[in-house]
Amino acid sequence: MIAISVKPLFVAISVFSILLLVALLSPSTPFSSSSSSSLARKVDIWSVKRLVEWRPCKWWLQGHLTALPAKSNGYIRVDCYGGLNQMRRDFCDGVGIARLLNATLVLPKFEVAAYWNESSGFADVFDVDYFIQQMNGFVKVVRELPPEIASKEPFRVDCSKRKGQFDYIESVLPSLLKHEYISITPAMSQRRDRYPKYAKAALCQACYSALRLTRSLEKKASQLLEAIPKPFLSLHLRFEPDMVAYSQCEYSGLSPASMVAIEAARGDRRPWTGELAQVWRKRGKCPLTPNETAFIFRSLSIPRDTNIYLAAGDGLMEIEGLTSLYTNVFSKSELLSSEDFTNMHGNTKAALDYYVSINSDSYVATYFGNMDKMVSAMRAYKGLYKTLFLSRRAFAELTSRGLTGKELMQALWVAHKEDFVMGRGSALPDCFCEFRL
Repeated sequence: MIAISVKPLFVAISVFSILLLVALLSPSTPFSSSSSSSLARKVDIWSVKRLVEWRPCKWWLQGHLTALPAKSNGYIRVDCYGGLNQMRRDFCDGVGIARLLNATLVLPKFEVAAYWNESSGFADVFDVDYFIQQMNGFVKVVRELPPEIASKEPFRVDCSKRKGQFDYIESVLPSLLKHEYISITPAMSQRRDRYPKYAKAALCQACYSALRLTRSLEKKASQLLEAIPKPFLSLHLRFEPDMVAYSQCEYSGLSPASMVAIEAARGDRRPWTGELAQVWRKRGKCPLTPNETAFIFRSLSIPRDTNIYLAAGDGLMEIEGLTSLYTNVFSKSELLSSEDFTNMHGNTKAALDYYVSINSDSYVATYFGNMDKMVSAMRAYKGLYKTLFLSRRAFAELTSRGLTGKELMQALWVAHKEDFVMGRGSALPDCFCEFRL
């Protein structure tokens, strides 16, 4: 009879149990808890294991779901307003609408004069030939209208203020059939999930596969990308006077120059005060300052020597709040020649930021605007998942509880870790489907 020693077996089991517990509580897994603060500080947010990714839906990538009808119902031009990424969003919606209504798509009109005080159009930013080629089979696209149509202005159908259950077939198709040539501005709150899949596929193809920068602009963007030290994080920071004025938020401790700029941009929008101001801030409505952004970066253990490309427009305020801690910050105004930068339009500058951001090693946004949605979706399309939206709501909620210092940093780590693990904000669900890892 062979005797078995129980003590070594008990020790082995105990050691294995301890190692398993450490592995489960490690910040490299989604099971980290607030008690693991010392471990959490040793790695940055990108080291956390993800559970969910958003990938392009198969029904879009697998091909054309429904053949285009032989006869078109007429011509549609999409009129786009605002900044580049708002116009891109509206145009993508317009492509889906054109397919929904079985219309032939005319190249869009970019109404940029009121926004940028310039006259750059679709063809100044995007490769028209490539777009038409990539949309073959998804929707009919023409460069020029037939002579009998081109001689008249399109009948204007403004859908921009329509919300809820607005229906394009009921409300727009009759005008298309009657006038043959119409222009539209898509509804802001139209539910794309009501589109048939062939219309959604046209929208997705336009937005993520067919819109390529012009060769000259892409060359400039590539040169800018090469000039940024690698690896690097692209940061879309939104703390301009108009953004703060629009938010109707108040901030303490800003410089006199920032206060003057904000006041000049307010117009009729007065800031919330008292309890309403607190409620508004806790809802995540107030843009993060550069100083708050730097604090969250530290909470996420993003090293202070990280190379950061600042994807932002002109007029950023309080930038020293970021650069005093993160000194390797680069911008297009520094990396491009002064002549190149001076001669560029607002749309082309925005296009450079977009290109650099979708090709960056990691992307962080302090807002959830049109550019952020487009960049995160394109990064998901390219299989790049180091994308994160800083939570204004979490920051406001946690600071309102009186959390400061290391306690606040740990709470911010947990909030953002959970967002990253679950892929929140990685892409919009219109063209992307959830994939469990």
